[in-house]
Amino acid sequence: MSAAPVEQPHGDRPLIAEANLAQERLPGHRVEIIGGLILLSPPPDGAHAAALTDLMVPFLAAGLHGTESMVLQGVGLWLPSGEDFAIPDLALVDADFQEHLVENNCYEPIAFRLVLEVTSSNYQSDLRTKVAAYAGAAVPVYVIVDRKHQRLHVLTDPATGEYTNHRIHAPGELVTLPDSLGAKVTLDVAEILKAGQPKND
Repeated sequence: MSAAPVEQPHGDRPLIAEANLAQERLPGHRVEIIGGLILLSPPPDGAHAAALTDLMVPFLAAGLHGTESMVLQGVGLWLPSGEDFAIPDLALVDADFQEHLVENNCYEPIAFRLVLEVTSSNYQSDLRTKVAAYAGAAVPVYVIVDRKHQRLHVLTDPATGEYTNHRIHAPGELVTLPDSLGAKVTLDVAEILKAGQPKND
């Protein structure tokens, strides 16, 4: 995806201006602001992309990409802390999400039903920093494909800045996500983790 820089001076948003500059200088990197810090993620490897595509299939098969909701990669989520935003690998959003634009190509959390991350070399960000960020934004479901530790995390029920329900699943399990998504979605942990393994591992 090629993203044009946002045509706003962001004079009153120095971190956003700096993040946008970093995005221009480091094409292919994902630039986010979480907890007042700019986070840079390296371009994903091929196995990351394969896992992400495999993850989209059950959502599409359940009919979740249509008139009521959409399954999107790399859409910005505006965080309630003021100048922060995250860009999850995959999101399930309400179909009218574009009516919830805030700024810098990011949308209000209320439009998000689920966010999903496939870990890369900076996996601790997905397992720690983003847990607090997404819970603070009250995103109902956060799924993490933890390629380093070979497991799938499903976090639900955000309250007071944290997820009150955190389940960890291992290969061999079939995981059915919450009904709040709008349709039944079941993930095969082994298949997703297998897709996410680089061939040279």
